Amino acid sequence: MIDELQKLVRKHWGHPAFRPLQEDAMRAVIERRDSLLVLPTGGGKSLCYQAPAVLLGGTTVVISPLISLMKDQVDGLQACGIPAVQIDSSLSPSERFAYEQDVRDGAVRLLFVSPERLMNPDFCNLCRQAQVKTFAIDEAHCISHWGHDFRPEYRMLSRIKEIFPGSSVHGYTATATQQVRDDICKQLALTNPLVLVGNFDRPNLTYRVLRRSDVERQILDILARHKGEAGIIYCLRRRDVDDTAAMLKMSGHKVMPYHAGMEPHERKRVQEAFINEECDLIVATVAFGMGIDRSNIRFIIHASMPKSVEHYQQETGRAGRDGLEAECVLLHSGQDVMTWQAILQKSAQENDVSPEFLPGALKHLNDMDQYARGAVCRHRALVGYFGQAYAEPSCAACDICLGDVEVVPAALVIAQKILSCVARVNERYGVGHVISVVRGEQTERVKSLQHDQLSTFGLLKEHSKQVIRDWIFQLIGQGVLVQTQDEYPILKLNLASWEVMKGKQKINLVQPVHKEKSGSVKQSKADVTSWEGVERNLFEMLRAWRFELAKQTGKPPYVIFSDETLRQLARVRPSNSEKLRYVYGIGDAKLRTYGSMVLSIIREYCEEHGVSMENDSAPAPDPAPRAAKQMNATRALAIQLFRQGSAIEDVMHQTGRSRSTVLDYLCDYIRLDKPASIETWVAKDLYERIAAAVKQHGAGRLKPIFLALSAKVSYDEIRVVMAHLSPGA
Repeated sequence: MIDELQKLVRKHWGHPAFRPLQEDAMRAVIERRDSLLVLPTGGGKSLCYQAPAVLLGGTTVVISPLISLMKDQVDGLQACGIPAVQIDSSLSPSERFAYEQDVRDGAVRLLFVSPERLMNPDFCNLCRQAQVKTFAIDEAHCISHWGHDFRPEYRMLSRIKEIFPGSSVHGYTATATQQVRDDICKQLALTNPLVLVGNFDRPNLTYRVLRRSDVERQILDILARHKGEAGIIYCLRRRDVDDTAAMLKMSGHKVMPYHAGMEPHERKRVQEAFINEECDLIVATVAFGMGIDRSNIRFIIHASMPKSVEHYQQETGRAGRDGLEAECVLLHSGQDVMTWQAILQKSAQENDVSPEFLPGALKHLNDMDQYARGAVCRHRALVGYFGQAYAEPSCAACDICLGDVEVVPAALVIAQKILSCVARVNERYGVGHVISVVRGEQTERVKSLQHDQLSTFGLLKEHSKQVIRDWIFQLIGQGVLVQTQDEYPILKLNLASWEVMKGKQKINLVQPVHKEKSGSVKQSKADVTSWEGVERNLFEMLRAWRFELAKQTGKPPYVIFSDETLRQLARVRPSNSEKLRYVYGIGDAKLRTYGSMVLSIIREYCEEHGVSMENDSAPAPDPAPRAAKQMNATRALAIQLFRQGSAIEDVMHQTGRSRSTVLDYLCDYIRLDKPASIETWVAKDLYERIAAAVKQHGAGRLKPIFLALSAKVSYDEIRVVMAHLSPGA
């Protein structure tokens, strides 16, 4: 079954292998087991219900919150040769009747609808007539009060199991804490669900946090390093959106504003202009985003702090969906916290919300502020927030790890003064009061508590409140100071605090590096490697062709080809259809539709510029990027079992890991130990056939070898043999 899925994915989507957790998620759909999949944006969630729908036949119903989201997916599926439709309010009666008849006839594999329409009695009857057994809930976090984008209409989906007994329900989302995951499963009434949580890290994103000072200059500096690229600037208020957009227009930028105060038809016009690449720069409130599936957004700027880490993860996640480099910059000020507190308190007073709303919202706000002020690797901090460990010592893709900040002199002494003050006030007060004491402020509260008599009073009087607040949150981020999660958080010490005060534990505090031009920043690894071997002018020529074709066909450009595919075309420069099939993202339907046009452009460019075609030495992207492997107990056990000659299925049983993970462990073992024979896992004659194909086509990519073997040998077997043929660890 999985082999059939791999062939199907290669045929329709042009993907040579599964990404992490995709195989397990697809298997759950095929076996009709309820499931919840949490994968970061760009991780391949949609494929996990799309591919099984094609394999199983019949109709899978996909519930999505926005018409624009449905349209993007339907356009993408149809471009890949897959029958998919959406039924929504924009259809004429005759169009809706025709689509419904196609569903009854079994001609539709994926049917997209809103939650309101799904619960409509007439639509329920249509689903019964079509014998629908599988329901996929996109943006599943919308069903949870604890999620970052709760939508009341999603609560109706709890009735799916009641209305369609025997059906399987599968939720998909990019961002969900443990609390939200538990609530999704409860609200959807999932039965013994398989819950899969991917790595929350987005290694292609570079995160930077800048202290907000001259907002206009800071934004223009960022735009200067992203000329000709698409991006979104998020602002807190509508007037901020209008003011920022006006400033950018005066500076010569083609920009469009977007916020809830605009007329619906104006918002739709702006959204479509951005999706269709007629405009590359949007200034917006958070009202703009969920309906945006554009894959080549290269930067996100937050002109003010979002109200939670979940919102930040979701909004920055709109950048680099194609897996290529992107930059996310947060302009932060302490004023953001007070502004949000006022907004949240007003919202709680004016709306009928649960008693838990305000304390929970304020905690989320505090977590976001702590992230912005922290001195910990941004990637490490984000995945840590969602309960995951970050293995790498440096991400080489954030302001902390790229050297945008410098170590504060006498950091240990400063930390000792702050921690000593927390001890002197008996661990009973919050951040603001501790700051007042160490700054030596003669406030009524400080004097009434006689804290002006403490030995720590005024020890940091030469520093501003903002600077000391940053240091406190850096200490919290490094685990040497604790902030309680109460409605009124207070500072507490732990064992590490006392180690610091005794001088037995090292502490680093950081501050921004002062540069003459803040727009000049160090590039991340993704910035450098993603353009290696690419003929940039050819890429731009292909991009221009894609844009014109999109206008003619009425499709978003990224539905035709992603930027990742265009860069690979400009890197490899194939000369015929067979070679074109090797390029990531080109399946059979796109090969038939666009192949001759693409080849003509490449051939014309190469002849005109004296550039060779068939650049076989071009580096190929990893077809199945995986999280960094750690030498943990499970991996060590798996390798030991393979040394004993255990079969793959036995190792899966003993380690409790999926087949794809265990195959990773097997390849690790083979590369490490270089056993004389691997006949236990790959038959000798098959090994020889694969080895011959590798010799002929090279070991750079799996896809050419798969095709050379007539698509009859699994990618898993090819990977195992290639591991044995590799030079070694």
